[in-house]
Order: sequence, then structure tokens, then C-alpha cells
Amino acid sequence: MAELHTVARPYAKAAFEHARDHDALDSWSQALGYLGAAVADDEVRRLLGSPKIENEKKVALLIEMFPEQQSDSLTRFLDALADQGRLTALPSIAEQFEHLRAEHEQRIEVMVTSAYALTAEEQTKLANALKKRLNREISITTQVDKSLIGGVILRAGDTVIDGSVRGRLNRLSEALTV
Repeated sequence: MAELHTVARPYAKAAFEHARDHDALDSWSQALGYLGAAVADDEVRRLLGSPKIENEKKVALLIEMFPEQQSDSLTRFLDALADQGRLTALPSIAEQFEHLRAEHEQRIEVMVTSAYALTAEEQTKLANALKKRLNREISITTQVDKSLIGGVILRAGDTVIDGSVRGRLNRLSEALTV
């Protein structure tokens, strides 16, 4: 898995820089998202990995799947991937492209896990507090986990803030057993 991310990194960076320089972040994001999802399918991945199928046919197959996403620059990008045998890295390229875009746009996705469903007002308050702390635009996704008992767990990139009652009880238990 780490190897795939390493392989995908320069392609994602090149795609991002091209899209940014040509004011096409939205269209590239959408195209790579569609292509990444298609390549994540086992059958499509098997087809693209087959040495019996010519690279031009592989690229044509991908373009045919999403003709509305077709552009000359995207086709050249897919050709370059095919020439290097990297079409199967498209899901990872798409993921890394989105990380680069979020960094560029100073925004971050935050997953909020709470013991109960948060109201719109609570989500707004939380987003505003996180915006001040992280100095970024915040997109919140919520989920409910009743086992938390109370409080929330925030996941923003590599940062995890556990403010749940369950987390506090676990830390207290660890402190008492030492």
C-alpha cells in the first residue's frame, strides 16, 4: 500500500500543478475521482493490468467510460500513465490529488464521532472553533457511536482529539493500573 502511494505521488503532483495552473481544479478533481472509482473495481483493474491489451485501448476504455470528462490534457495524462504501467494507480493518484487540492485551498475534512447526533447549531459552533484553531476552512462529517457515552472524537488529517467520556475512562483506568 505504501508503495502504491509512493508511485502515485509524482503523478498526483503533476496533475495537480497542471490543473492549478490551468484553473481546472474542479474538472480534474471530478475526472480523477470518476477514473479512480472505476479503476478500484477489480474487473477494470484486471483489464488495465493485462499485458495482452495495448495501452491505447486501455486509455480509450477509460475515456469511453466517462466521455464527459474527456480533454486533451487528461488523455495525455492517461497516456503517460499507461506508458509507465501506472493506470492501476489512479485511485491513489485521485486521493493524493484531493489532499493537494485541500492543502492549496486551505481546507480540511474533519470527521466528528459523537455519542449522539449533533444539531446544525452544534456543528456550526464546532466548525468555527476548529477554523480558529486549525486556521483552515472546515468541512464536517458526523457519525454517531453510542459507545462513547458522551463527548466527541475529532479526526482531522493525522490529528485525533478524543474528548469522549469513554476515552477519559480508558485514560483513568490506565493511570490507576500503573
